[in-house]
Amino acid sequence: MLAARRFPTRSLVTFGLYTGGRAFLWAALVYAAYAVAGFEWLRIPFVPMSVVGIAVAFYAGFKNNSAYDRFWEGRKIWGAVVNESRSWASGVLCYVLPGDDSPEAHAVRRELVHRHLAWINALRLQLRQTSRFFDRPARSTRLRLERHAEHMRNDWDRELAPFRAPEELQAVSAMVNPATHLVHRQGLQLATLLRTQRMDLFHQIALMEILRELYTLQGQCERIKKTPLPRQYAEFSRIFTRVFVYAVPFGLLDVFADHLPAGLPAVSSLPWLLPYFVSATVIGWVFLTMEGVGDASEDPFERSMNDVPMNALCRVIERDLRQLLGETELPPVEEPVDGILY
Repeated sequence: MLAARRFPTRSLVTFGLYTGGRAFLWAALVYAAYAVAGFEWLRIPFVPMSVVGIAVAFYAGFKNNSAYDRFWEGRKIWGAVVNESRSWASGVLCYVLPGDDSPEAHAVRRELVHRHLAWINALRLQLRQTSRFFDRPARSTRLRLERHAEHMRNDWDRELAPFRAPEELQAVSAMVNPATHLVHRQGLQLATLLRTQRMDLFHQIALMEILRELYTLQGQCERIKKTPLPRQYAEFSRIFTRVFVYAVPFGLLDVFADHLPAGLPAVSSLPWLLPYFVSATVIGWVFLTMEGVGDASEDPFERSMNDVPMNALCRVIERDLRQLLGETELPPVEEPVDGILY
């Protein structure tokens, strides 16, 4: 997630040069075909073009709103994960072997809390796996991922090893959905505690309700991850935007045609050439940027700079739960890297 107050200047300039440069070069090619090659039939009435532009803007706006809704839903789900994590730790400390301050009782409570920390990190790592819908990131994204590899914390064994015994971690990692099995193991341990009369039925039911809610939150995350923005909206928005941007210079020829010189432009023609190129470039940049923003926000769990900051949220949960356990050696707060909070 972008944590800086302003969009990174480097990214803004790079993307602006890419989108605006494409629009400018296309406008120059259209002008050359019209003025130098003499293809006067390239003029298109601008009024119909403006109507098309309004329609494309509405369509792109709908896509952007839908993409933002997906991001915001993902953020709300992870906010609920934070809340349920605190409820789980508090419930474990209050309900499991209440009043027993022995090292054995503390070890049982610690195991239940640490397994939960393993679950949130397993869920994060599963969601961060590249989906089949976004398997070819842009070159700038690949370079950023390489530069920030250490901050992404994507090593499965390294991230989960502090919370689980090696044999349990190995058994869970072999499953198709490790996060699901970690929650299941929590339920099995609660059943064992109930059977051995180390907690009562009422408290076991209360903790099982939290586990049920964790399954619900995990399923909601997986729904967003595995169901992309409907392709009929995403793809046609991209197609309509590009068609409109490529058609704009033809409409601008109709606006400036009476003032544009035939043949190679002279210095005296710059007062009319400048508005033509500026208009084509700015319109193209705006529409291509709107489309790019929607594309970049479609999946909030795809390791992009616009993702839900799951690393930071997992670290917040870990610090809170470790303090509830009475631990004093806490991991550092997750900080933004180059203005990006992972």
